[in-house]
Amino acid sequence: MNLKTIIGLEIHVQLKTKSKMFCRCDNNAEGAAPNTLVCPICMGMPGTLPVANEKAIEWTLKTGLALNCQVAEFSRFDRKHYFYPDLPKGYQISQYDRPFCTGGFLEIDVAGDFKKIGIRRVHLEEDAGKLIHRGNATLVDLNRAGTPLMEVVSEPEINSPQEAKIFMQELRSILRYLDVSDADMEKGHLRCDANISISIDNKEGVPVEIKNMNSFRMVERALAYEEKRQKEEIEKGEKIEKETRGWVDAKGVTISQRGKEYAQDYRYFPEPDLPPYRPSKAFNIENLKQELPELPALKRKKYIEMGLSIQDAAVISIDKNMADYFEKVAEKVNPKLAANWVINELKSDGILNISPEDLAALLLKIESGEVSGKIAKEIFAEMRGNGKKPDEIIAEKGIKQIGGEEELVEIIEEVIKENEKTVADYKVGKKEALGFLVGQVMKKTQGQANPQLVNKLLKEKLGEN
Repeated sequence: MNLKTIIGLEIHVQLKTKSKMFCRCDNNAEGAAPNTLVCPICMGMPGTLPVANEKAIEWTLKTGLALNCQVAEFSRFDRKHYFYPDLPKGYQISQYDRPFCTGGFLEIDVAGDFKKIGIRRVHLEEDAGKLIHRGNATLVDLNRAGTPLMEVVSEPEINSPQEAKIFMQELRSILRYLDVSDADMEKGHLRCDANISISIDNKEGVPVEIKNMNSFRMVERALAYEEKRQKEEIEKGEKIEKETRGWVDAKGVTISQRGKEYAQDYRYFPEPDLPPYRPSKAFNIENLKQELPELPALKRKKYIEMGLSIQDAAVISIDKNMADYFEKVAEKVNPKLAANWVINELKSDGILNISPEDLAALLLKIESGEVSGKIAKEIFAEMRGNGKKPDEIIAEKGIKQIGGEEELVEIIEEVIKENEKTVADYKVGKKEALGFLVGQVMKKTQGQANPQLVNKLLKEKLGEN
């Protein structure tokens, strides 16, 4: 029996427009008191008329173009009917059979293997409100009701939980590059529902939907659990039910919530209060394409051509601010050196409060031999703490790398005399002894010697050509 995992993702993205999808209420509900950013339109009062947010439509088209989609010649909004306490009007304005964008793909890198995952559609709808559970009571906050919600639906072409996580991470990077969403899963800006089935001997399986995943780790864990559960059921001869299951992170399991709805359950019909839309006429699609930034995949390729490892290129390109910073530094110094500092020093610190020009000036001093890497890190810490430039700190502290051979030879001879046993070990083949001797020289020079020159002179003094 040949079992194959089939996964499709439905990803909801909160767009960070200034106003909501169909009214002029403030769209930034974070930190606002409950039910203070609402109006008759987003509260679903009878007799109100929605007006579509043009910027939300533009950003949806841009996202579709970034995902290699075709922009629709004709599109429209539809009513999707269902009752829920945080959906006051009893229906959601969404899109059914005429989405804004269709037929794209997203290429992901899975351990060096590149795979294209199809994008079925990118459409636009409004978000519902938020339920707050307190003891036996449930409160409703409608601040989020009406927020522009873009949905990206993949084709069922993902074959492992790991691929699903990588797909989500790559999509988040693209959304942040486009600056259409903060795409923070923990804050609900990026929400994922996954459909997973197990095909048996190439016969289509029964899809199960998983909800309640709000981190990349949860997406991978929930799918891995459900993959294992379904395979075990199949191997026991049990039937997989088409249903919606919720992920319980604390227990590491999925639980049954309800039977899976079908499209007809929502009683879709064209939204009568909004006219049909012709995106390709309303927007200059070629101009939108030209406005697209250089996206993560192209940046990774460019960085690898610059000499970076695949891993370093991936780390830097995942964040647009980090990538832009790196490129400014790499214009002036060796890209590998720039990448090492951006990844290991700036990224670990979490803030970019040192200008790329100042970092490049510091790294140039390493390249020229004016300061050692150790001393450079001390200067860097000062720069980060007080905002001063490297030249100012070097002048204040009197830092200067010892580069003269005569001065170094004198110190090296002292180290050799003080460490006769280590020298003997080196001469009988214990190469690690050299590292100890180099360390002793660096200690005596307070880190101000050029390590490469120290290595060279030590080997000469120890009789190695």
